[in-house]
Amino acid sequence: MKNLLLTFLLIFSISANAQYAVMSAVDLTENGENDYLALEEFFSEINKEAVKLGLQTGQSVWKRTPKEGDQDNAPEYFIFNTYSSMEQMQQGINWAELAQKVYKGKMSRRAISKMFDNSSYVAEKERRSYVFRVVDATIRSGGKIKKGDKATINLMNKKTDDFESYESEVWKPIAEKNILKGNLRQWILVEAIDRSENAYDGWTHMVWNLRSDNPGEWYSPSGFKWDKLWEGIESARDMADSVELTCVFSSED
Repeated sequence: MKNLLLTFLLIFSISANAQYAVMSAVDLTENGENDYLALEEFFSEINKEAVKLGLQTGQSVWKRTPKEGDQDNAPEYFIFNTYSSMEQMQQGINWAELAQKVYKGKMSRRAISKMFDNSSYVAEKERRSYVFRVVDATIRSGGKIKKGDKATINLMNKKTDDFESYESEVWKPIAEKNILKGNLRQWILVEAIDRSENAYDGWTHMVWNLRSDNPGEWYSPSGFKWDKLWEGIESARDMADSVELTCVFSSED
């Protein structure tokens, strides 16, 4: 019975995972954080409605933990909008129309329209956007993403044609074992397939790790065979240091 339940969980979770995502890296002005968060709070209810209507599978906003040596244009926040298919992503969403529906009887039409007035919004210096295709992913344990959850992202630059195979066939099983041990909640490998003109290049893939609340000792294999496999992984890509994120808002299917 345990194996049957685990099989069901694997099938259900993988089929429910998003296949495409748009990530926005948001660089704020010096005193813009409060205004920015007020805008995201306003949009969080609209995003929940978009998920409810099947226009996207989820949306979440994450605050980046500052690091020593951060550059002036380092983003303070990351936004992830997720989609089940390319068709769903490309159909677009009429955010202003959804806002009128969500806030009907709660805000005036004029106040809602003002939230969409970019001329009076000065909280952001820049927003850089990236479109991702999910290459591979584990199940997600622990239910939906919620406020306060922690995650890390690592940018990777593919160096060999077998890079994705190394990640899927060598590293993914390690992540899965650590999920079963309660050390990790989810691992996802994505490929950047498009980016805005102001977005940074020099990397091809990104890894997402949703952290566990109470991790134990990390499982890691050892021995000659593993050492050789690890050499193959390292030769297949360059990887930047991890970036820690904390969830601020979340809307999921």
